[in-house]
Amino acid sequence: MKKILYILLLLPFTGISQQFNGVENNLGNLFRLSNAKTRSISPENFTGEKGKGGMAIDGTGANAARDLGQTWKVSPSVRIKSKTTFTLAEIDGPGAIQHIWMTPTGNWRNSILRFYWDDETTPSIETPVGDFFGMGWGRYAPLNSLPVTVNPGSAFNCYWIMPFRKKCRITMENIDDKDMILYYQIDYALTEIPADAAYFHAQFRRVERVPYKQDYTLVDQIKGKGQYVGTYIAYESHENGWWGEGEIKFFMDGDDKFPTICGTGTEDYFCGSYDFDTRQKNAAGVERTEYTEFCTPYAGLHQVIRGDGHYDIMQRFGMYRWHITDPIRFEKDLRVTIQLLGWRNDGRYLPLQDDVASVVYWYQTEPHQSFPKLPGKDDLEVK
Repeated sequence: MKKILYILLLLPFTGISQQFNGVENNLGNLFRLSNAKTRSISPENFTGEKGKGGMAIDGTGANAARDLGQTWKVSPSVRIKSKTTFTLAEIDGPGAIQHIWMTPTGNWRNSILRFYWDDETTPSIETPVGDFFGMGWGRYAPLNSLPVTVNPGSAFNCYWIMPFRKKCRITMENIDDKDMILYYQIDYALTEIPADAAYFHAQFRRVERVPYKQDYTLVDQIKGKGQYVGTYIAYESHENGWWGEGEIKFFMDGDDKFPTICGTGTEDYFCGSYDFDTRQKNAAGVERTEYTEFCTPYAGLHQVIRGDGHYDIMQRFGMYRWHITDPIRFEKDLRVTIQLLGWRNDGRYLPLQDDVASVVYWYQTEPHQSFPKLPGKDDLEVK
């Protein structure tokens, strides 16, 4: 019994999800030596080459460093001009992305992040940068989870492990009418990748008004073997009352009308309960029920935007659910949908027609199916 208890206590620190040494380190294996080579790409070292950082003599910091010269923060960021695409990283493998930090200026829906693995011509990740980091409404909110954190000052951080075998290419497209400034750093390891390592994918979707009695499709047309590892939703309610009775459904490996996995409600799937409500007292001591933001390692309602009764009238929500200890594994195919449901006054369900944007995250074997065409600038806009 004591041995079993010891193992259970040790599990959080032993790297039960460890895939290969030197890439997925944690407190349980951090002391182990590795042949992996640590590298980092930033505007101070665009190629990540050994011994090539801080060599710039021109850049966005050149004027500030004019009295100091080379090595003194001459190139801390890049300017991405309007209607252009900038290559953030191009890395020859094998290796794995371990951490990404960035803080983009401008409209986060108008900066499109794309990742290409090996020699593929269509991206495995394609999403507005704000939505990828759980900031779909274009406003900062603290997010504190294991694979994604957003810290004060709109500092975006991603810790998803992203292995590749031949090559990794990461781009940012600025579809805005204005130039943007981007500070960023991409930390990675050059190391051997095991045969069973799958490739990371992320896909964005948005429907401004979901048709009546139709489910919202988070993702479909996933073909191959892999595991679904996360969901982010930016939700705007167009009705008074509660909006989260809808069930999430995972159709896998040939499922047709009925899914293998069917949830019991939106707030249940995001690991909350009873409308995300708690009872709180206002300054006058009057008790009322309020939406309550929360962040945990695996799930959260990290953003609640309450209407101001003037121009900013919509209630908007940001939610995440990471399947880190409970990945949804599929052998051949996967489709994921979620219902939009509220309540009628007589106690019946009310199908809703709300604004939903989402990013879903998964690992799979390549090749992947081409993604649906990303919405245009006007259709991405947060109104």
